[in-house]
Amino acid sequence: MKFIYVFLTLLVLLLISLLILRLLDWRADQSQWKQLSSIQPINPERYDSSMVADLPEPARRYFNFAIASGTPLYTVAEIDMGGQFSLGSQKEPNYRPMQAYQILAAPHGFVWRLHLPGIMPISGSDSGRWTRFRILGFIPVARMGGDSDHTRSAYGRYVAEAVFWTPAAILPRAGVKWEGIDEHTARVTVTHGKLSQAVNVTVNTKGQPVEVSFMRWSNANPEKSHRLQPFGGTLTDFRVVQGFKLPFRVVAGNMFGTNEYFPFFKAEVKAIRFPGAEK
Repeated sequence: MKFIYVFLTLLVLLLISLLILRLLDWRADQSQWKQLSSIQPINPERYDSSMVADLPEPARRYFNFAIASGTPLYTVAEIDMGGQFSLGSQKEPNYRPMQAYQILAAPHGFVWRLHLPGIMPISGSDSGRWTRFRILGFIPVARMGGDSDHTRSAYGRYVAEAVFWTPAAILPRAGVKWEGIDEHTARVTVTHGKLSQAVNVTVNTKGQPVEVSFMRWSNANPEKSHRLQPFGGTLTDFRVVQGFKLPFRVVAGNMFGTNEYFPFFKAEVKAIRFPGAEK
């Protein structure tokens, strides 16, 4: 009887600890979301093609497609998305339907909240600081971050996502450098503090970005060792959102452009907003 009492007491203490940890993580995400939202410029400049006149031709084509003349240059976006997310591998993808919500504020950071419904639902968040996921809402199954490897990997992600969801954030300015690669490809390098990431953007004749690729600092390999390896994906279903033409379907994954390419992320965007923006 005493053993059962001790066991139940320890179980209750464990559950309380997990719930407290869950609350602390939620508050940290909320605080970071609010901080990133506050970065949104108030009364920003409006887009004019003269802003990109000195860029390589593919980059000029990209911006003139992505941003209509006179559009307020908001750099922070909130994205609601459905689609599929894989918990498996190239051979056994095991795609699960996903629901996710994100704030993107490159080059400062991002927060991505994910929910994978099912018998054993998985939920959690990813950011420039931590990756934290749980089953049943509070039992941790992944908790990593707080180090330079995670920061560098996450930075690559949100700089690349800025190319297709917040193009105003990568207009030429201090810390943003563009160079031509070929007739349809330009490379943007975004530097923020000690972090730097180069991303290739391939556009069609109209300037619509069709592929985004880069070398990402990642441990998504059999050795689980952090190193630079290909990452990227394709962009389709472009729609106009407050003067921006943005992709509402994004398919991306590790080892892009190789035989090992595995598109674990298949996003179907439901809505894109610019917090604090004029309607």
